[in-house]
Amino acid sequence: MKAQKIALPSADKRWKIIDTKMRKLGYEPQALIETLHAVQEAFGFLETDALKWVSKSLRVPASKVYGVATFYNLFKLKPQGKHNCVVCLGTACYVKGAAKILEAIEQFTSIKSGETTGDKELSLLTARCIGACGIAPAVVYDGSPAGRLSPEGAIEKLKGYIHVA
Repeated sequence: MKAQKIALPSADKRWKIIDTKMRKLGYEPQALIETLHAVQEAFGFLETDALKWVSKSLRVPASKVYGVATFYNLFKLKPQGKHNCVVCLGTACYVKGAAKILEAIEQFTSIKSGETTGDKELSLLTARCIGACGIAPAVVYDGSPAGRLSPEGAIEKLKGYIHVA
């Protein structure tokens, strides 16, 4: 069955780049993750309209597209800050105090997990596990893991990434 070409969501040139990638992959359903990566790389996050367009273009149920987008920590459904901080809440990290670290960071930044500061400087996220159990509790700052942190140590490291008034 030949795929029917779906109109681009807008005239934004980034959609043409994404469409070219999808064409190279044959508009096949198995190109879902690569396509979502391309959309996020182009726009910084996956908005609802983009997910709907990917669903139609690849002939994949919208529920599956949304499921994949929310299952993988790499995909973001909201615009992200210039910097990001990911607190690991896996078992080893949690047992060693990750909840207290998260609470301290939330108080310091005045945002909750999943939110971005008003100035778009920092997004605070959590992960089920980052696979760094040997250095628990761990926090990832802009892609760089830091381990064996106390709440105070986590805040100190964060101060090197953002300035909170």
